[in-house]
Amino acid sequence: MAIRKATAEWKGSLQDGKGHMKLGSGVFEGDYSFRSRMGDDTSITNPEELIAAAHAGCYSMALNAALGKAGYNPTSVQTTANVHFTPKDGGFAINPIELETVAVVPGIDEAKFQEIAEDAKKNCPVSKALAAVDIRLKATLKQA
Repeated sequence: MAIRKATAEWKGSLQDGKGHMKLGSGVFEGDYSFRSRMGDDTSITNPEELIAAAHAGCYSMALNAALGKAGYNPTSVQTTANVHFTPKDGGFAINPIELETVAVVPGIDEAKFQEIAEDAKKNCPVSKALAAVDIRLKATLKQA
């Protein structure tokens, strides 16, 4: 199986230092900082934003695959992941993650769609990796 890689380097103190991340594929390389994690600086990224991107991408693929396996052919699956980075127990924690997905799936009824969407949430590899986090799903079936 594939092994995915990324690197990160931090220089300086926690609050005044700066970090730099690079994906192994070379598709993304960027800076991050204390201020970008705490919400003051949105001009650069942070680890939670990258987790959100990974979760949204993985869940969209997992839902598409689950729908296909059940005999449905989705024309579109769009997911937004909201990763909350909040104070907890004298530190910070990621909790919860809210997945909001909108899918166009011809020929499926609402109940079946919700069942498959929830199952995809449980079986998405990123969801499994983040199992310690409360992952909430709002799945919307949109008519074509």
